[in-house]
Amino acid sequence: MTRHHVAGTDAFESDGDRVNVDVRGREVTVFRYDGDYHALLNYCVHQGGPLCEGSLTGRNTLGDDGWEWVYEDDRKYVNCPWHGWRFDVTTGVSPDDERYAVPTFDVAVEDGEVYVEL
Repeated sequence: MTRHHVAGTDAFESDGDRVNVDVRGREVTVFRYDGDYHALLNYCVHQGGPLCEGSLTGRNTLGDDGWEWVYEDDRKYVNCPWHGWRFDVTTGVSPDDERYAVPTFDVAVEDGEVYVEL
C-alpha cells in the first residue's frame, strides 16, 4: 500500500469540504465528515458520472410510527450530478440500494497532512 498526498488538513475547514486528487490515473475525492476523512473514487457506478462533484445531502427515512417520513440532515450522502444517485461518503454504499457501492480508500492523517492509501 502506498500513500499519496492529498492536502493539508487546513484545506478541510469544515465538514463537507472535499479535495480531488489524481492517484495513479484515478480521480479520488477526500471528504471531511464528522471530523474524519473518507476517500471515494470520483466515479458513479450508474453511468460513470463525476460523482464527487455533486451536492451533499441528508436522506429521508421512515419514522418510528411507520407512517411519517423524517429528513435526516446529516449531509453525508453525495449525489451524482448526472442522475442523482446517492452514496454514503463514509462507506461508499448507496442508501437507496445496498447492492450498489463506490470504491473507497483508506485515509491517513499525519503531521497535519492528509494521505490516501492505495
